[in-house]
Amino acid sequence: MATRDSASRSTGEENQAGTPVQGGRFADKLASARMQNFVGRQEEILLLRRALDGDSGAPMVLVIHGPGGIGKSALLQRYAAEARAAGRPVVAVDARTTYPSPSAFEEAAAGVLLHDNAVLLVDSFERCRDIEEWVRNRFLPRLPAGVLVVLAGRLAPDPLWRADLGWSDLMQVVDLKELGSDEAAALLAAQGADPGAHPELLSFAGGNPLALRLAAEVAHHDSTDSVVWAPSRAVIEQLLSHLVGELPSPAHRRALEVCGHALDTTEDLLRAVLPDENATALFAWLRQLPFVRSGRFGVYPHDVIRDSLDSDFRWRDPEQYKAMHRAVRRHLVERIRNAPDDEALRATGAYNFIVSRAPWTWKYRGSRDEGGVYEDSVRPDDLAALVEMTRATEGEQSARIVEFWLQRQPEAFRVHRRFSTGELLGFMAWLRVDELDPVMRQADPVVAEAWDAVCAMAPPRHGEHLGVARFMIHPGSYHHPSRAWDLVHMRIIFELLRAKHCAWSCVVIAEPGFWEPLMTYMDMFQLSGREERATSGYGLFCHDWRTVRVDEWADGIDTRLLSGPPGKPADEPRPAGSALTREESDAAVRDALRNWLDPDGLAVNPLLRCRLIEEHRSQDPVAALQELLNKAVQRLETNPRTRHLHPVLIMTYQSSFTQETVARRLNMAFSTYRRYLARAVDEIRDRVWLWETQGYVPD
Repeated sequence: MATRDSASRSTGEENQAGTPVQGGRFADKLASARMQNFVGRQEEILLLRRALDGDSGAPMVLVIHGPGGIGKSALLQRYAAEARAAGRPVVAVDARTTYPSPSAFEEAAAGVLLHDNAVLLVDSFERCRDIEEWVRNRFLPRLPAGVLVVLAGRLAPDPLWRADLGWSDLMQVVDLKELGSDEAAALLAAQGADPGAHPELLSFAGGNPLALRLAAEVAHHDSTDSVVWAPSRAVIEQLLSHLVGELPSPAHRRALEVCGHALDTTEDLLRAVLPDENATALFAWLRQLPFVRSGRFGVYPHDVIRDSLDSDFRWRDPEQYKAMHRAVRRHLVERIRNAPDDEALRATGAYNFIVSRAPWTWKYRGSRDEGGVYEDSVRPDDLAALVEMTRATEGEQSARIVEFWLQRQPEAFRVHRRFSTGELLGFMAWLRVDELDPVMRQADPVVAEAWDAVCAMAPPRHGEHLGVARFMIHPGSYHHPSRAWDLVHMRIIFELLRAKHCAWSCVVIAEPGFWEPLMTYMDMFQLSGREERATSGYGLFCHDWRTVRVDEWADGIDTRLLSGPPGKPADEPRPAGSALTREESDAAVRDALRNWLDPDGLAVNPLLRCRLIEEHRSQDPVAALQELLNKAVQRLETNPRTRHLHPVLIMTYQSSFTQETVARRLNMAFSTYRRYLARAVDEIRDRVWLWETQGYVPD
């Protein structure tokens, strides 16, 4: 790709040879520089050469389309040099400087009618949309049969070209793609920027030639001592000005901002984020933009445009950016929690994408140049391969542990395969540990360490469990960023957001120093002091989901999204204040019953720290506790088995009578009254604990 697109093109006939010469006109030196600095596009050049040679089946009309900055003008310049080198006259028309009318177009292209072997090159053909039918049906049929025509623009050709049986045989449409990774690196080197010193630059610009040139110009003068390269404001502003341009309205801008932030944009996403706008019309507008592609799950912009849009919005209006992000995130979390597994997993990938939009997180993502991978369930013929893969990667002991868990929890395993071949690339497991039995402890010392560590802080209660992300065996990218590792992240978040009664999560990961900033960003702390105890080179990163629940956790990530890489976390995790043990809960229930009608007494009750109260933060916590007690007591009355206990409890704790007086008023022997009261209190304790471990109170 040439390192500089021409800002303007001459019109009329060009007769220069385009060969490097000494002396001569300035145009000759310019043409020579373009030839020397051109990178890539070999397939497109070979296609032109076939057409110039008149090969059988070669097109007479080439239509090249692609977004701004992709290199259409530079390719036309190369085509002009190729045509002149073949002895063909070249006529170039730049629609940016030609009025879009039949007469103006015909005047600009008049030279092509004078030669029977001319090459007509039309740049910015999207500006000829209003006269495209005239060009197709009136102008081109008048050209000599030996003329070769190349039309280049941002938009794909009108479908009527293909509908015409004649044109469908004579023309070929080329969707000009981004440069490959090697070509992009070569372009950077030609610009004086070292690709190896700025991998983030390549990640940002992808293969977009304009983005590569603009970013390389800045990077060439920047110090390489910075931790993370990021595109400058000047680069982003120039890209958006050239590639996007003016937008029709504020509503269109907001829709494009959503499209630049989300992994895929659909009408229902626009409807959720922009409830006051016409989502149908905005989606129709998005899908016809030249830099927006339509995929299986919605529309999405080219990578460099996406990153530029998102970076600009985050810088320009941080508060509105956060509001938009939260709206997208809530929509995705709702899908993750309630959609069928396949759709929920896809939504999890979209969720991971939006929480990784900060430039400093790019180094933790797989490369765009890697082949596609997908998650799959474990097949019977995979079992031996997983064990052998572990043995080759981590050794015999790990292989035995994998074999143990494949027998104990086969449903916990997920494998990762290459899209193109189905090749097995690696696997992971999400283990669920309700209780660590002696067999597990002996079989897997790492899970035993995780279990002991969380139990020392705040043990899982009855009905709760510890979730452990384990193994993550990928021989080609062992505990390093890759597309397969992106699937590991996706599965972990999927399990966390879909889990019921998960008290703790723990991620077992090698290279803990590398991953710690990302783990801290995701609000996971490394076990205190473990660095000194560990000899096997892995880290244990944990989160207590009873202390910081999912919604609060997601809000924290939203806040950190704008703040840059997090610092090193504190050595000690935050206290697990809300994780009451069963004994603590039982004692708190009795104390709450004694203070049922005393708000001051309830204000210091430990039950205020339980999840059932914390999830109603908009309500006064004391009132929420009173409501919880009322519902539990009402269950005594509605259940025939316990109905006779209801008046015992009510009269004991909602009156000032002594227990002896209550027994007389209920016409009970005191021993019978005491037995009934103990049963009633036990019923309330059991009910509150059940609701607490289930995480909800039935209506």
